[in-house]
Amino acid sequence: MSFLFPIFAKIKFIMRKILFIGVLSLLVSCQEESGYSISGTIENATDGQKIYVAELNENNNQTTTIDTMEIKDGKFSADLPEKEKPTLSFLTIEGARGNVLFVADNNPIEFKIYKDSLFSSEVSGGEDNEILYSYIKDARKANQIQSENRTAMIAAFRQNDSMEVNRLQLKQEELSEQHMNRLQEIVKENPNSLVSAMILQEIANSKMVPSSELKELYNSLSTEVQNSNLGKMADTTISQMSKVEIGSKAPEFTAPTPDGEELALKDALGKVTLVDFWASWCKPCRDENPNIVRVYEKYHDKGLNILGVSLDRPGQKDKWEQAISEDNLQWNHVSNLMFWQDPVAAEYGIRAIPAAFLLDENGVIIAKDLRGKDLENKVAELLD
Repeated sequence: MSFLFPIFAKIKFIMRKILFIGVLSLLVSCQEESGYSISGTIENATDGQKIYVAELNENNNQTTTIDTMEIKDGKFSADLPEKEKPTLSFLTIEGARGNVLFVADNNPIEFKIYKDSLFSSEVSGGEDNEILYSYIKDARKANQIQSENRTAMIAAFRQNDSMEVNRLQLKQEELSEQHMNRLQEIVKENPNSLVSAMILQEIANSKMVPSSELKELYNSLSTEVQNSNLGKMADTTISQMSKVEIGSKAPEFTAPTPDGEELALKDALGKVTLVDFWASWCKPCRDENPNIVRVYEKYHDKGLNILGVSLDRPGQKDKWEQAISEDNLQWNHVSNLMFWQDPVAAEYGIRAIPAAFLLDENGVIIAKDLRGKDLENKVAELLD
């Protein structure tokens, strides 16, 4: 288990906060020649209750309200200005938690909203929304199957059935791979859809697909989609990933030590160097520390160096230093004490911790995220 970047990947954060709705194909009548319309019904609503229309801003990390509707007799409608390009948009209902996601692409869009269960709401209108809700349907199904598998895995673990745990772990990996393959298919099948850029960002965030393959997917998108805000964000993420792929030179950085001195990565390199991203508040990190200590004590004299990069919170230097002492982490440490906004973590694309990069003597990445026996075996291979 790892502590996820609370706003990771910008669009990922937005997606976590949305209660998605299902797909309903409806026939809609032609509207005005310019602009687009939205209309729909909503159950258990009060006359005068407001519905806000919002869209994702240019930075893809916040929504901006562009119009407001009032519910009357359980219905709502609005005519909106023509969009220069498709935009990821949302309906927010006054007094209800969550949002209803849709793509504004100058097509009439109809909603059937269940205020007390936005998750069950229905939307139709425009090719982009058909693609979007086909994707959401697939994601829901995959999540349900993986959730059931995780539940079975926990039960097997509690029963000390190691063979079943291993079988279910392999099945979980297969399920994740199948889901990633399906997402890639959607992108390939819909190069002209804004939704493909959004899905590409999700694939990149999973870190399950190499940056070279992601770049091929990005290049398959239409120029319009590539130049959209979501497309540009996906391209930036992919470029960032390529910087920390195995075989790449690890990005250089300098950060403060507990003593207040500045330490550069190049000055901390050994024959083999582990750059370990962690934090005093991260339980999985603290649980892994004894394994790292054991490997360090065994191989430091043979050339293993470690540089710990802490994502501790501002004003909590004392907790960082206390964790170093309690866990007996007798190697170099740096931290900007900026939590998830740490610039070193951003440079390395860190979205969850613990995370680690194993470097050779020239600072080239030779392995990533090795833990426990896997870490020891790799270091032994390199230094024994």
